[in-house]
Amino acid sequence: MLELLVDAVIQNLSPGLFILIILGVIGGMALGAMPGLSVTVGLALLLPITFTMDPVSGLVLMGAFYMGAVYGGAFTSILVNAPGTPSSIATAFDGYPMTRQGRSEEAIVGVTIASVIGGLAGVAGLIFFAPLLANFVLNFGPQEYFWIGIFGLTMIASLAARSLVLGLIGGFLGLLLSSVGVAPVGGDVRFTFGFTYLQGGVPLIVALIGLFTVPVIIDMIANPGARHAEMMDGGGRGGAGVVWSTVRDVLSRPMNLIRSSVIGTVVGALPGAGGNIANLIAYNEAKRTSKRSERFGKGEVDGVVAPETANNAVVGAGLIPLLTLGIPGAPPDAVIYGVLLLHGLRPGPDLFVAQGPLVFTFMVSIAIAAIVMIPVGLIAGRALQRAVVSMPTRYLAPAIVLLTIVGSYAVRNNVADVGLMLLLGIAGYVLRELGIHPATIVLGLVLGPIIETGLVQGLLAASGLETPWTSFFTRPISLVIIAMTILAALWPLWVSRRDQRAREMQEEG
Repeated sequence: MLELLVDAVIQNLSPGLFILIILGVIGGMALGAMPGLSVTVGLALLLPITFTMDPVSGLVLMGAFYMGAVYGGAFTSILVNAPGTPSSIATAFDGYPMTRQGRSEEAIVGVTIASVIGGLAGVAGLIFFAPLLANFVLNFGPQEYFWIGIFGLTMIASLAARSLVLGLIGGFLGLLLSSVGVAPVGGDVRFTFGFTYLQGGVPLIVALIGLFTVPVIIDMIANPGARHAEMMDGGGRGGAGVVWSTVRDVLSRPMNLIRSSVIGTVVGALPGAGGNIANLIAYNEAKRTSKRSERFGKGEVDGVVAPETANNAVVGAGLIPLLTLGIPGAPPDAVIYGVLLLHGLRPGPDLFVAQGPLVFTFMVSIAIAAIVMIPVGLIAGRALQRAVVSMPTRYLAPAIVLLTIVGSYAVRNNVADVGLMLLLGIAGYVLRELGIHPATIVLGLVLGPIIETGLVQGLLAASGLETPWTSFFTRPISLVIIAMTILAALWPLWVSRRDQRAREMQEEG
């Protein structure tokens, strides 16, 4: 293996492949920063170009583009509260408040370091632990996916800033939105109210743009003369000072990076989970275990580091089921699967034996792409950051309006999606004013299909049992996830009780 790795590094550093890696990262970052244009769409657009390339060049370009696109989604999450990709949802929770505080450069540097570390961790999992993780994920059935969804719902307690009841209402609304359209199992049509358009359900990207971005636009219109962010000097630091201080700050808490990398690698290896689940779980765990949990949602750098570490780890880890089992773990992996087939390569255990040098060159290229993101990301990200934060809102608001309209339309090339985006945006603004965080709605929308599919498929798979529902409580992995769910649900209550006791002791003292 060591010889294959060394040869793969040497080959990727050859001028031809290295230029492809740089171009792939730049192209991916540009697409990822545009809400509405998903990673899958970008890879699909690249597919015809790979026809004219040899297999190695085509796969290297695809891998670099994939990595760059996931990273690029963080830029708009931080700067305008519009997640460029679904895997950057949680990045907006603290990234945008940092921009409003004049700390957007700190956020950009933080996500860059986190993305590189997460990307390298995911590739390490792919190279060294692929067979082990592949065998592990084969033990996941619909029951385990159901409990993963339930575990995810415990994040409502973390996201509900004002009231747990309001958070639960938001989560319920999200689950309700996720049930619109054709049922994932059975094909029943629900809550369409006679509109054929709604049979396709509520697109996640349309909901993200509406719920997160439209309220920001309304705020800008209400204050046309203000600037988008407070122009703070960062305590006298600027340029290289911000970079190095942020790097030290991020690296000073290695457990956040390690934990988020593990979450991204494990979740990424699960077919169907993906970065949008990993980044939410990583954010929740970072907040739950942090000594500065009260700062989350208000501009905490760990709140952008954790989700970006996890979703970039998913890039490499998501290829584990594809390359070892021939099962695409996520839609972008399905496009890469198509590239392999077009070049006469069939994913599976035999691929490592028959095409070992090619596979290792592809895997190492993703790691090199992650490293390339440091100079490219810092240059492009900081340039974009300076342009956005210094622009008066009377100019920035129309630009964001155009971006939201184009992004919503680009999802399915349907004008009705633009109307749905505006409707959800207005509703999101009203709900935000009532104290319901849009993130709780998005959480329900993301987890709803996973919970429903797992529940129905689990009951069908156990239909031969006298009591099919017991299958959800008898499988070992399910029991572990149930225990984690109970712990995650009780933890905020324990922390709240502990803090209350501490305050009472201070008052008595």
